[in-house]
Amino acid sequence: MEKEILIFGHQNPDTDTICSAIVAERLNAKKGVNAKARRLGGVNKETKYVLNYLGIEKPELLESVEEGQEVILVDHNEFSQSVKGIEKAKILEVFDHHRICNFETAEPLYYTAKPYGCTSTILYGEYKANKFEIDTEEATLMASAIISDTLLLKSPTTTKYDKIALKELGEIAGIDVEEYGLEMLKAGTDLDDFSEEELINLDAKVFEKSGVKCMISQVNTVNIPDVLEREEKLKEAMSEEVEKNNLDLIILAITDILNSNSELIVLGNRTDIVEKSHKLENDRVFLEGVVSRKKQLLPMVEKNI
Repeated sequence: MEKEILIFGHQNPDTDTICSAIVAERLNAKKGVNAKARRLGGVNKETKYVLNYLGIEKPELLESVEEGQEVILVDHNEFSQSVKGIEKAKILEVFDHHRICNFETAEPLYYTAKPYGCTSTILYGEYKANKFEIDTEEATLMASAIISDTLLLKSPTTTKYDKIALKELGEIAGIDVEEYGLEMLKAGTDLDDFSEEELINLDAKVFEKSGVKCMISQVNTVNIPDVLEREEKLKEAMSEEVEKNNLDLIILAITDILNSNSELIVLGNRTDIVEKSHKLENDRVFLEGVVSRKKQLLPMVEKNI
């Protein structure tokens, strides 16, 4: 029996990661390739909203891969953000919209990287290039991913390609993009059921540069002060994360999806990295117009290291 190819996105999966994995599975099925979507962590409430809307089951959890396992990566390429054992897996293909970092393979592969706001925008292009019909479910999955990653096209990561894709996908899906998108984003801001430890790991990415190990977490909300009511407990959880993972810097971005601003909580022994650009007061700083980790926060931190 032919062994399945596994498709998955990064750890602490977001909506783009989950939806892109499912869409990539269906894209491969149209090509006659036996590939299955997997996930590298729990599904957040925003993503659950999408899957429940469509009546689709979440992909199975994948904790590690064996040597030689054939895989396709979506929405990431850095091994530090991938599955355990990825260094020995056989990577066949990558679809990603992030920087290429710490990525190396023993064999040639198909690699599609474009500076779009969302991986699903790239997959939308793959459907078009192959002249594959996009059904209602596939359109909803891709539209949801674009809405999530671009914050309804308000994020600075948004490109004209995301706008074109979302317009057509919304029409195919039969949804009012603004209405559906706002409800979906709001679903992801319900944080009451999460512990402080869970909150800082809901959407977190770790990177290392010049010997500095940093973690940037992000939570979306419609009311920053509501989240800051838990500030002391959040700081305790962040300090524990610093100790557990030997971090030099940890940043929690509390992002207001309606007004496109973020409040940062910054801890660690290298808070000076952030203070090169922004003065901290009681470990916090408010950044107007900042909503993107990839295009705004990460470049700022890396520039200051």
